[in-house]
Amino acid sequence: MPDRGRTTPARPGGYALLIASLVGVAAATLTPEGSGWAWGSPATETRWYLTGLDSSATLLQLLGNLGLLVVPAALAVLLWPSLRRPTALLAGALAAGTAIELLQWALPLGRVVSPLDAALNAAGAVAAGLLTRSLDAPIRGLARV
Repeated sequence: MPDRGRTTPARPGGYALLIASLVGVAAATLTPEGSGWAWGSPATETRWYLTGLDSSATLLQLLGNLGLLVVPAALAVLLWPSLRRPTALLAGALAAGTAIELLQWALPLGRVVSPLDAALNAAGAVAAGLLTRSLDAPIRGLARV
């Protein structure tokens, strides 16, 4: 069977891990907390983050948003080499973060819909994807020795 441009072999269990991580993301973001939805103003949320960095609640929210898509992004980069391109990685990360917020808006979950959350989710995913990309090639090279 021809390679068709694939640069990395499929990793056993990689798809199962990706699905499990996405189930975790769905559980964290799409479980009901009431009904309806509320708008999270980006200006208000940015001010809250910047003035509350000494608060453990603010830091937990910030790190949670940055870390939400880290595992799925790292696994996606390993499974699909095309995501090693920064533009493709950024597009996928923004799409994932936006999809979460759109689902929170469309479903009666009682969640806050926040463009800033989507941007933070994407930023964490891009960082994880770029780190995975930079570490994967050297590790694979060592495995060939």
